[in-house]
Amino acid sequence: MKKILLVGKQFTNIPSGDELIIKDAEYFAAPDLSHVQQVFAKNNNAIDVVIMGAGVELEKRLEVVRYIFNVSNITSVHMKDWATGPEGFVPFINAVLKGLLS
Repeated sequence: MKKILLVGKQFTNIPSGDELIIKDAEYFAAPDLSHVQQVFAKNNNAIDVVIMGAGVELEKRLEVVRYIFNVSNITSVHMKDWATGPEGFVPFINAVLKGLLS
């Protein structure tokens, strides 16, 4: 089962199961670097996919990416665009997961 971390500025809850197309996965949510670090630590740095929203300011997004690439050599990181806004986050999550896991 894949472990997927969703990172977003106001993202502390995982979207409901009927919104996400990949059901056979363990999902985590984090709003910032400290919570990302906690999720990685609790999972022995074995998170398969990180999907990050655009609402996190650029420097903080880069800190998250730097941290992930320093602690894991199995994690892929996917960053959402600004143009589609917050309502585009769940469709982006599904598009990434469909491409990676279907």
